[in-house]
Amino acid sequence: MTMLDDRTTAAPWPAAYPEGYAVVDVETTGLARDDRIISAAVYRLDAHGEVQDHWYTLVNPQRDPGPVWIHGLTSDVLEAAPLFPDIAEEFASRLDGRVLVAHNAVFDWSMIAREYARASLPVPTRQRLCTIALSKELALPLPNHKLESLAAHFGVVQQHAHHALDDARVLAEAFRPSLLAAARGGVRLPLLECRPLTEWSDGPARPRVGYQAPATHGYQPRSWRASRKRPPCPYPNPGRYEPGGLLAQGMRVAFSGDTSVDRDLLEDRAVEAGLHVATSVSRLTSLLVTNDPGAATSKVVKAASFGTPMVDEAAFSHLLRDVAPAPGSPAPSSPAVPPPAAPPAAES
Repeated sequence: MTMLDDRTTAAPWPAAYPEGYAVVDVETTGLARDDRIISAAVYRLDAHGEVQDHWYTLVNPQRDPGPVWIHGLTSDVLEAAPLFPDIAEEFASRLDGRVLVAHNAVFDWSMIAREYARASLPVPTRQRLCTIALSKELALPLPNHKLESLAAHFGVVQQHAHHALDDARVLAEAFRPSLLAAARGGVRLPLLECRPLTEWSDGPARPRVGYQAPATHGYQPRSWRASRKRPPCPYPNPGRYEPGGLLAQGMRVAFSGDTSVDRDLLEDRAVEAGLHVATSVSRLTSLLVTNDPGAATSKVVKAASFGTPMVDEAAFSHLLRDVAPAPGSPAPSSPAVPPPAAPPAAES
């Protein structure tokens, strides 16, 4: 009997769990909707989190590479790399029939979905799982929700941060014990639907606040909007955000004005953190996110009249790292976490 059998025969493996996973990491030219993927890595795992193979590629973004000091990929390095349409089929085959797993999965999925929309190709996966959301479901005692903290919890050593292949490896090694812990504890996996973009137009992208628009080198920025109806927030509104404190699940958050990160992405992050995204400002609004608190928009004017707290995009992104559980909700029990097991090296 294998070690995996020893850990899983004590309780039946949940029948509702997926049959396979694709642990993904992408590096990009930035965070906005007109930014591009410059490298991608996929670790394919079986139903129990065992590594089957891995794959990595550079991608020519046809524009400036963005923050080279973070990802280390210069224009010279990327010049000879394939374009996204050239690797789209292989990438899709790696995701096909599997749940996409990523750390802050809504970001990786948004970037992937945009690239497939640009290439006029169907999206390659139907569901995603965010390891930040899973660590919250497991109530892991993490100081924050950074990948490095999750890796340290399971004893996984990172060798090259912000390199897509190493980030994907680290996440795959941390995901396996997380998955086993969830199975042993009967924890519902936080699976979300991967919806394709339903609209794509040639209009200009919204400006990035605080950034100078880079040269596009022939790439024409595009705008997109996903038509969707958000599910109702399951938590009651605990009231207004107290400046200097934490956000709490159930708080009503509204957005006003331009943002450097795509608005849909910010809203998805808020929803996945357990916040209620409001389309208007009322006396019940907990917080307004705006980069221009002096603007004469209806939301800013109403927030000022109601005394609603306001923060900018950067502060809000920082607050999203640590959202308090809904007041009055019982803290989830922490299932026993098996010791980490490094996945075997496997090449496709």
